Amino acid sequence: MVTIRMSRTGTKKKPFYHIVVTDSRNKRDGRSIERLGFFNPGAIGQEVPLKLDVERINYWLSKGAQTSERVAKLLKDNAKAVTAA
Repeated sequence: MVTIRMSRTGTKKKPFYHIVVTDSRNKRDGRSIERLGFFNPGAIGQEVPLKLDVERINYWLSKGAQTSERVAKLLKDNAKAVTAA
């Protein structure tokens, strides 16, 4: 099954996550099909905490992709809510 989930990057104690489309059997930080945006939980000042490609997310959801719990919450909280979520 294809999943939309987060892939962790960044350094120790300073996480940064890419929102990616991947096969659910792949490792968390393993191979991905496409990057759809990022989430920076430690954003301060004028740094952007969340950026999503809503058009591509809608495309993958229409193809049957499932979201992880955390990504679903980020999509729900996003002001430009995803229509198919």
